[in-house]
Amino acid sequence: MRAGLRRLISGWRAQVDKRQESLARARPVRGAKVKSRTVRRARLALALASAVAFGLAYLLSSGFRAEVDRAAGILYRGDITGLRDYILSFGAWAPVVSALLMVFQALVAPLPAFVLTFANGLAFGAFWGGLLSLSSAAVAAAISFWLARALGRGPVEALIGKTGLESADRWFEHWGAYAVLVARLIPILSFDIISFAAGLTRIRFLRFFAATVVGAAPATFVYSYLGGRAPQSVQVLLVAFGVVIAVAVVTAVIRRRKQGKPVP
Repeated sequence: MRAGLRRLISGWRAQVDKRQESLARARPVRGAKVKSRTVRRARLALALASAVAFGLAYLLSSGFRAEVDRAAGILYRGDITGLRDYILSFGAWAPVVSALLMVFQALVAPLPAFVLTFANGLAFGAFWGGLLSLSSAAVAAAISFWLARALGRGPVEALIGKTGLESADRWFEHWGAYAVLVARLIPILSFDIISFAAGLTRIRFLRFFAATVVGAAPATFVYSYLGGRAPQSVQVLLVAFGVVIAVAVVTAVIRRRKQGKPVP
């Protein structure tokens, strides 16, 4: 009888210990979920605060508005010499202004980043201009990544367009873990759309950031070298990229029509 009682008590203790252990394991998970939710809300609040601050500055400050319009105009024209002169006009702050322009073109102006890379090569030389372009492009990509992760699919789709985001989705489905690296190696693919789309996937930020730097480095230094040696070649690249994009769009439309799918 005593032996049976001992077995009963030891079995009860084992169940209690097991339950306590399971509860101890569950607590960190709940805490992690709360922490993850808090971080997500903080990112969203920061993104919204930054957007509101930029909008108010643009609306209320005529000087800030004029400066933004001037920079956007130079970027839109693809004027490499004018962009070089604009950047260098800020003196010691020129590298900072160049980095801010890279972020600006990623978030606001739908322009290829190589225009600014050409100007940096012309302003700072092939090596330092390339290094500045690569680092500022990586920062712009990181901001786009975290902005997408904070806002979610709906706002990102409104920002970059449904068609572009769906194309990026197919790209990630096809290439999987190597999607970001391969995209950075192909100049005609939108640098910014890939960054936004990556923020909506489960890819880890450090992996995304490393793939961005490694993949973008070759083309960045080539553009910087060409900008320093032959700034007029940017017009040739713009035309070439425009032709390639037009051919890609026409091919995609024809393929969708053959498959009986609606053309967006």
